[in-house]
Amino acid sequence: MKIDFDKGDGLVPVVIQDDQTLEVLMLGYMNAEAFEKTQTENKVTFYSRSKNRLWTKGEESGNFLFVKSIHIDCDDDTLLIKVNPVGPTCHTGSRSCFKTDYNQNFIFELENIINDRYENPVEGSYINKMRKKGLNKIAQKVGEEGVETVIAALAETEEDLIGESSDLVFHLLFLLKEKGLSIQDIAKNLEKRHK
Repeated sequence: MKIDFDKGDGLVPVVIQDDQTLEVLMLGYMNAEAFEKTQTENKVTFYSRSKNRLWTKGEESGNFLFVKSIHIDCDDDTLLIKVNPVGPTCHTGSRSCFKTDYNQNFIFELENIINDRYENPVEGSYINKMRKKGLNKIAQKVGEEGVETVIAALAETEEDLIGESSDLVFHLLFLLKEKGLSIQDIAKNLEKRHK
C-alpha cells in the first residue's frame, strides 16, 4: 500500500467505519508514523492536529478502535479503516461522531445483544427462558411471528405491521444464533443470489 502523504502536507484523511454495521464512526488524520503505529499495534492511531502529536484513539477512555482491515482510495491519498470499536467512538459518548437520528444498523447491535446473552446469561431474561425451552420452541416462535406479520400486513395498522415485523426479525436473529449462524451468513447468501 503506497500512501501519498505528500499531497496533504504529510497527512491523509482517514474514514473510520464499523466493520460489522458499516456505520461511519469518525474522520481523523494520519501521518506516516501514525499509520505505521496503527499497523503495528492493530489499534487506530491518528496524528492529532490540535495536540500536535500522535494520538491513539482510546488512550485515555479505553474506547479503542481495533483494526479489522485497511483500504486506500483510487488516488492513494485517503484511507478507509474498518474497525471493531470498543465502547462509544465520539468524545461526547455517542457511538459515532456524526449526528444521525437513529442507528440504521441496529439489527447488528441487536445481534450483538443476543450474542452477549448467550455468553453472559441473565437469569429471568427472555432469551434465557426461551433457550431452556429448546430449539423447537425458538423455531416455533419464528413461525408464530411470521403469521402475525402477515395478518398485520393484511388487516392491521402500519404501526402493528412494524411491531410484528420487529418481533419476527428479533426471533429470526435468535434462531440463527441458536443454530450457530449470523446475519452476515444471510447477507452473503443474498449477495451470492443477486449475482
